[in-house]
Amino acid sequence: MSNPKVLFGFHAVGVRLKTTPKSIVEIYIDPTRRDARMRQFVERVAEAGVRLIEADGMRLAKLCGSHGHQGVAARVHELTQVTSLDELLEQLEASQSHLPANVRVQPLILVLDGVTDPHNLGACLRVADGAGVHAVIAPKDHAAGINATVAKVASGAAETVPYFMVTNLARTLNELKERNIWIIGTSDIAPRTLYQANLKGPIALVLGAEGDGMRALTAKTCDQLVSIPMRGAVESLNVSVASGVCLYEAVRQRTVA
Repeated sequence: MSNPKVLFGFHAVGVRLKTTPKSIVEIYIDPTRRDARMRQFVERVAEAGVRLIEADGMRLAKLCGSHGHQGVAARVHELTQVTSLDELLEQLEASQSHLPANVRVQPLILVLDGVTDPHNLGACLRVADGAGVHAVIAPKDHAAGINATVAKVASGAAETVPYFMVTNLARTLNELKERNIWIIGTSDIAPRTLYQANLKGPIALVLGAEGDGMRALTAKTCDQLVSIPMRGAVESLNVSVASGVCLYEAVRQRTVA
């Protein structure tokens, strides 16, 4: 296994404890926190046989690089994940090849263009996990990477959703097209709305950062642009909220008989 990294917060550490407890080196808790949530968490740690260490709030903050640790942190080994988007899509295709076309799971990908805030990225990963997204893609430049803050906000989803940072986003979108994945971008000025789009097939939903939106080349590369209807005074949604709206519309369409 690789060198240990740090996770913090009840959700992020709890998901790792539930899914792969053997990958946890040790868990740190603040002994001054004695509420029911902490007691239940400590019981789960004991049941899993993971080493438990008491640490005060300042030590935890130094370990996590944040005061938002909730009194819980863990040193863990990185989990082995697919190393490339191509590998993931090939695995998905292979796992579905024996199934009739009408029951195959269609690829659902979230593309984030220019999301630099780790809290927004964490929230996007959380909603992506909930919607069953197969992968999240972002450019290597002008985008947030996975760190402890992202993992904490993602509430475990940073461990479960593959996140690929690519050198050339437009080229990657074109490669997705070659795999017959339809690229749908969001734009405030698009004439058609999200609810008029067909999201049942293999798709990649592209969202830009709040404010600037996606870059011009990214928008040009999309097969289709759609808008999210805005009925109030605000002109746009936070990117994580917009991701939730778009992804769950895809989920709705895919589950309607």
